[in-house]
Amino acid sequence: MLDTLPAQRSSTSTPVIAGIVCALVGFTSSFAVVLTGLRAVGATPAQAGSGLLAISLLQGVSAIVLARRYRIPITLAWSTPGAALLAGAGAVSGGWAAATGAFVLTGLLVIASGLWSGLADLISRIPGTIAQAMLAGVLLPLCLEPVHAVAIHPWDVLPVILVWLVLLRVSARWAVPGAFVAAAVVIAIELARTGTTFTSSSLLPVVSPVVPQLSLQAALGIALPLFIVTMASQNITGVAVMRSFGYSVPWRPVMLVTGAGTVIGAPAGGHAINLAAISAALAAGPDAGPDTSRRWIAAVSSGAAYLVLGLSSAALATFVTLAPSGVVETVAGLALLGALGGALKGALARTGADGARQSAETTAAVLTLVVAASGTTVGGIESAFWALLIGLVARWWLLRGVSAVRDDTH
Repeated sequence: MLDTLPAQRSSTSTPVIAGIVCALVGFTSSFAVVLTGLRAVGATPAQAGSGLLAISLLQGVSAIVLARRYRIPITLAWSTPGAALLAGAGAVSGGWAAATGAFVLTGLLVIASGLWSGLADLISRIPGTIAQAMLAGVLLPLCLEPVHAVAIHPWDVLPVILVWLVLLRVSARWAVPGAFVAAAVVIAIELARTGTTFTSSSLLPVVSPVVPQLSLQAALGIALPLFIVTMASQNITGVAVMRSFGYSVPWRPVMLVTGAGTVIGAPAGGHAINLAAISAALAAGPDAGPDTSRRWIAAVSSGAAYLVLGLSSAALATFVTLAPSGVVETVAGLALLGALGGALKGALARTGADGARQSAETTAAVLTLVVAASGTTVGGIESAFWALLIGLVARWWLLRGVSAVRDDTH
């Protein structure tokens, strides 16, 4: 009996450690994107820190509840592609209050997708090439930031990129967290050189709520694209990742919990909570131990780790505010390169052997990407919405032409 104790400890410690690693990698590799996105749509540094705190705590609690209830490794995350979308959108009519109103609407749409399967089916019917092209267009400007920063502030930015490159070869999982550590060193050196100081109170986590306001521009320019990106690139992908490890995600409960969490966190600045996608493999895969029935423990420990990490939100927001120009943008851009590569691959994927059809699909996808990347605002509505609309219309029109040509040849 005594011989079984080490094995029992090992069977518990393995998923616990895997869950902590999952949270550390997820948090450190993308929190800069979240802060950048929230600041872009009008949040002050304090409000951006509040948003990071809100989604960290809510996704942590939600993951613990879902994992314990269903005994499967359901890990949650914030919408990183959604934060990138916010960064590209910029300030909206109505300011920060309107942006939080869009977050509320996004959460309500997620709840609706849990209550009515038709809404989720509708999202899944959006051609993958168009959805991925919109995402690629949203990500592209942020991924170009490291290039711009090197040209302007090479001595601040190059150390961050070099650390990222080395770790990408040695341990790709830790490449972006390592880049953040390098950025922190650069920031600390700059603060010491300039003698910049800050108060201890600015390091304490604080909730800075606002009364959300909903505007048509924010609904179409932020809420709808944020919902589509979150569903297509996070929730639907997260289900597929879980399925690959033999787990069936309880769709309705997860959508209700994450949607409600998004609505609750919106007034405090949280933009969207969803199923983890890429990082889900750390908790649901072999890293969490050989016993698949006990990997849910990894999701619980991941949720608990997010509760602790969320307490650093104000300190991180303050640190980011004091960073030399281009440093934080470089970390965010490096963090999104993998997502950009995946989105480009999906946007330009071959859909069949028919050359005419492939040409039509590619043209519509490239058009979608270009419009999304342009950042152009028309009628107060951001480019992501117009990219999706124009891409769908172009695809319909071009494929209609292909069908007509086929009919004429028979």
